[in-house]
Amino acid sequence: MADDSALFDAARAEAYSTPLDKIDVALEERFVNNTIFPFFERLRKEDPVHYCADSPFGAYWSITKFEDIVTVETNHQVFSSEKGIGIYDNQENEDFQMPMFIAMDPPKHDVQRKTVAPIASTENLANFAPLIRSRAAKILDELPIGEPFDWVDRVSVELTLQMLATLFGFPFEERRKLKFWSDLATTDMSDTMTMEEARAELMGCAYYFKNLWDQRVKEPPTNDLISMLAHGEATKDMPLMEFLGNLLLLIVGGNDTTRNSISGGLIAFLDNPDQLAKVRANPALLDSAVPEMIRYQSPVAHMRRTAKEDFVVGGKTIKAGDKVVMWYVSGNRDETMIDNPNAFIVDRERPRHHVSFGFGIHRCVGMRLAEMQLKIVWEEILKRFPTIEIVGEPVRLKSSFLRAIRELTVVIPERLSV
Repeated sequence: MADDSALFDAARAEAYSTPLDKIDVALEERFVNNTIFPFFERLRKEDPVHYCADSPFGAYWSITKFEDIVTVETNHQVFSSEKGIGIYDNQENEDFQMPMFIAMDPPKHDVQRKTVAPIASTENLANFAPLIRSRAAKILDELPIGEPFDWVDRVSVELTLQMLATLFGFPFEERRKLKFWSDLATTDMSDTMTMEEARAELMGCAYYFKNLWDQRVKEPPTNDLISMLAHGEATKDMPLMEFLGNLLLLIVGGNDTTRNSISGGLIAFLDNPDQLAKVRANPALLDSAVPEMIRYQSPVAHMRRTAKEDFVVGGKTIKAGDKVVMWYVSGNRDETMIDNPNAFIVDRERPRHHVSFGFGIHRCVGMRLAEMQLKIVWEEILKRFPTIEIVGEPVRLKSSFLRAIRELTVVIPERLSV
């Protein structure tokens, strides 16, 4: 579904007419209507390390170029995660803090991350592959033909939820609870519930998993995330709120990012039929098309750090205590590092040359699992469906943290026999 050209032209005009010091790339409405790119384009050209003094999120620095993002990301001694990984300061939630290892610095970060890292081991991935394929096949075979349906819910969400339930050893028939908690952690729910109600639901998540934890503690260690946490030296004595924080990290990390790459990949392919034709003619190109989907979608739009001391990035002096936002969504369109970055190209020479998974100590634990799920589901899609048609505008999440697609109505005209 191509972007509305008039909307995009208006965004470009606004991006280049707004005084540089007044640009606030974190405004969520631009992520809803997908008009963020001209603003980042201008910053990369004219002010790649950009200070926004006045925004709804407080003052912050934007890091918009690939190499500067790597500089900040790999220098955890200076740029700390401990005040949060999102642009929000969450001061209103000071009485409801949920520590998680992605928002920790060494040494605590390292030992907690090490506890769950084996879930994405080479051996585990090999074991997961046939299961993912059989589930993807079943999901795709049950899709309606000739009738509109929501691709996000029926395919992207369902496949990733099934995998997430397996990773956690979570009751399979109740896996939709995981989506609810994931959405609760990443979406402004103020239209549907009060803050007190949202907190009560999150505590319900904590206690649900606490019951699973109590079961795992009594059993020999197994190869699921709850057992790993329950038996890990660095995690077995976590306070309840830290347990909840790490749960939500693993739920969102194992669910939202992959599902949005599946949905974003479909949009990218249908917007670029020549690239889809290449992959249909040579499915081996999925090896490069998959990381290209992840780069192009940039499912995590940003990560935030806080400077612990004065430090120069891109010729600008960032002061101790300043909020620093690494815009992955911009780094993945950096013209100086990626050839023709606004194009979706399935046979790029260096398809993994992107910043979507981060760098350094916080590099995504599950990146290979995400790539494997995407590759398998697209192999199965290509076997079954000669065409897929988008019949409504994608509904995007109002968030500058996740580039999430909430709804995508499609029609599949026909199914091939497999």
